[in-house]
Amino acid sequence: MSATPTALSALAPKAVNWSIALSILLIIAGFIALLLPFVSGVALTIFFGWAMIISGVTHLIFAFKTHTTGGRIWEILVGAVYLVTGFVLLRHPLDSLLVLTLVLAYYLFFEAIVEFIQFFQLRPRHGAVWLLVDGIITLVLAIMIWRAWPASSIWVVGTLVGISMIFSGFSRLMLSLAAKRFLTHIA
Repeated sequence: MSATPTALSALAPKAVNWSIALSILLIIAGFIALLLPFVSGVALTIFFGWAMIISGVTHLIFAFKTHTTGGRIWEILVGAVYLVTGFVLLRHPLDSLLVLTLVLAYYLFFEAIVEFIQFFQLRPRHGAVWLLVDGIITLVLAIMIWRAWPASSIWVVGTLVGISMIFSGFSRLMLSLAAKRFLTHIA
């Protein structure tokens, strides 16, 4: 059974309204994360723990669907690592937040290096200077997090997640509002 044009035209405004509502909720959640960065950092650590456990279970299930011995052993090992990591994250969320913050600092450091390399490769092209600017800002952020670690663990993860949620919410909201204007224009 195929969807008729009238069914789609009735469904689109509802989908756009839901997208607008979810965008607003994402923005609100982002501001809450900014107001309570430690709580949101611990919550994110717990979320990662559960995500790792679910992924571990998925790998273990997939191991029994794999037909090669090497593939089965690999899936069991990967699943076990995910499970153990997930349980450690859940059992020690505060210590895990410290580790996640340090990993984030190292990640940002290596991301800055990659951005510097990309800048030097693309230097003659118009706009390449933005890679350099991004690399400098990323490097400064990495150094700030690393130098203030472990105290930075209290605010870094939650603050960055909050900022990301706010920007994602606003970009989704703008796209949804544009879609809503388009729908009213064609109606």
